[in-house]
Amino acid sequence: MSLGDRNGDRCEDRWASRWKDEEAEEWVQKLHPVFGADLALRVYSSRLIGSDPDLVLHGGGNTSVKTTLVDVLGREREILRVKGSGWDLATIQAPGFPALDLPALRELRSLEALSDEQMVNELRIRMFDAKAPNPSVETLLHAFLPDKFVDHTHADAALAFGNRPEGPAELAELFGEKVGFLPWIMPGFPLAKAVADYRDRHPEAIGLILHRHGVFSFGSTARESYERMLEIVGTLDGAIEGRLGGRPLFEVPLVDEDQLEARACELLPILRGLTSTQDPVTCSYTSMVLEWRPTPEALAAAARSDAKELFGEGCLTPDHVIRTKGRWLVSGGGGTPEDLATEVMEFVSAYLEYFERNRGLREKEGAGGPFKMLDPHPRVALIEGLGLVALGKDKKSAQVAADLAEHTILRKVQADALSSWDPLSQDELFEMEYWSLEQAKLGKTQPKEFEGKVAFVTGGAGAIGLAIARRLLAGGAHVLVLDLPGENLVQAGVHLEARGFAGRFVLEGGDVTSKASVAAAMRKCICCFGGLDICVPTAGIAHVAAIEKLERDDWDRLIAVNQTGVLLTIQEALGLFRRQEIGGEIVLVGTKNVPMPGADFVAYSASKAGAVQVAKVAALEAAPLHVRVNMVHPDAVFDDESSGKTSGLWNTVGPERMRSRGLDPSELRSFYQGRNLLGCPVTADQVAEAVAFFAAGKTPTTGAALTVDGGHVGTFYR
Repeated sequence: MSLGDRNGDRCEDRWASRWKDEEAEEWVQKLHPVFGADLALRVYSSRLIGSDPDLVLHGGGNTSVKTTLVDVLGREREILRVKGSGWDLATIQAPGFPALDLPALRELRSLEALSDEQMVNELRIRMFDAKAPNPSVETLLHAFLPDKFVDHTHADAALAFGNRPEGPAELAELFGEKVGFLPWIMPGFPLAKAVADYRDRHPEAIGLILHRHGVFSFGSTARESYERMLEIVGTLDGAIEGRLGGRPLFEVPLVDEDQLEARACELLPILRGLTSTQDPVTCSYTSMVLEWRPTPEALAAAARSDAKELFGEGCLTPDHVIRTKGRWLVSGGGGTPEDLATEVMEFVSAYLEYFERNRGLREKEGAGGPFKMLDPHPRVALIEGLGLVALGKDKKSAQVAADLAEHTILRKVQADALSSWDPLSQDELFEMEYWSLEQAKLGKTQPKEFEGKVAFVTGGAGAIGLAIARRLLAGGAHVLVLDLPGENLVQAGVHLEARGFAGRFVLEGGDVTSKASVAAAMRKCICCFGGLDICVPTAGIAHVAAIEKLERDDWDRLIAVNQTGVLLTIQEALGLFRRQEIGGEIVLVGTKNVPMPGADFVAYSASKAGAVQVAKVAALEAAPLHVRVNMVHPDAVFDDESSGKTSGLWNTVGPERMRSRGLDPSELRSFYQGRNLLGCPVTADQVAEAVAFFAAGKTPTTGAALTVDGGHVGTFYR
């Protein structure tokens, strides 16, 4: 069921309470011995709230409970437990609610002013556990209220009402004195005092709606506060449904799935290239990962004649601005690559003007600064004939932005159908986007080595290929793993998921000897991640036979995989690199046998040598695209210790290679280890590290080969 269907055809029990006494009791039994019953019920009701995307999304909202604890001196202390930074209500546990000295927090209400930085400091020094997460920036708001339980959400329905000119008056008609209303106030000390003042004047109220921000509900129990939240939001949602009268909100255009994918494969790499930033010193690019969602609602929204006016500016709530920016890239009309380039350029120019205007005004007024400009490129794009595209430093960030955008599309369309959409202005959003607390975080965390990068690894289910995929993923990359379909590929996915890489890799069953198969895999890479930065042809097979005894079919088979497969993979990669125009890296996994072949190994040595020649010529032809092509030559990699996967190549040819030398096959590993100059084994992880060196593009190197073979005179540089 799509987002529009779920919100447009609600059943009567949509906002019925999901509280179950038996579940609540299970949480109490689980947490009471250490944390107490109050916090146990707070965790339970918070998770009920967090599991509903119409209330909060991706870490949004916060909840609290006022309770007690016994300190190290044996004294019972009044405390506030409030959601901590970095925790998501959907999955929060007891440690996600840091404890603070409640009476000491309430003393702060007597102050006339308190800067954000001072507020954060005051919160930290009133915590009972120095190792606990930072408490919510809205902690003082929770503390100043008299209610035991307080819930805060960014409920979509409240925002659909609140972002309309008539919204405040209509809210008063719906709720009277039962639910209050306050105009937009920036989160922090002023908002905390304003909400507390309202509560003092209206002790009978069950909640409060903050204009263009969200909803607060109050209660003496966790259940009461939770169910009051549902009552408020259900009333709002019901009013919206009633006023819309069941009329359709979206006119979905007819879409040909093949044409849609073709359009994505044309435009997504171009968009990714246009939104990348080049370092003037290293000439390397910082890129983003894309999330493409051609949902019926997104396609319909992008096709509207007023799409730019309705969707171009304004967040559902200012809390979203950090994820989506206050402006979207809306591309209509022809939607050609040339149009897209112009529209991105206009977007960036408008953002630069927005930043400079507001930076100057605020620094002149002494209202913060100096400000460090954030990346000026869009985080959300709505493209006619393509749908919704979100951009982020990684797949998760892009998915979060896309989720927020989907909810925004629906609620903007609802608001427009009711009357009009009237959000905070861009200048008002600047205060939230460039909040001093967010600015203070900039530069404190270094990006991962391959953050924002997308890799394509063939032979990715083999011992070496899997190690390469794992190394790139560990460095922050997103990886398409291509290999023959079957259990081997499935197990590779199981291995990568077990190491915490779920969501950042895609498995694709395919055959590198088929142009259509490689092209399909590359299209999947584009549709999943938006483009490509690193291509690693690793797929290879071997065969042992003297030249006189070699069968033509075996020769053709190795040429097809080891040489033609590399050609087809590089062809597809170069075409994609050309469309992106942000350079790239190709790293071929060759073999020690290229510079130093062995007897009875002609098909393998010759086919791999041919692949290396393909890579060398590619280095010549790709240089104008700023694409570097390099090679790694391993030797005698028998397995991948991390996954326990043994090399199919060596399982197949190892014994025959030993017999061709007149040696005992059981001595395979010791023979190969002993024959290299360093007398050491060569591991799949070491090969992966060599690939990562070239993939990182830290040196202006192309056409080079790095041996990972323990040392052989025959492979020395010459």
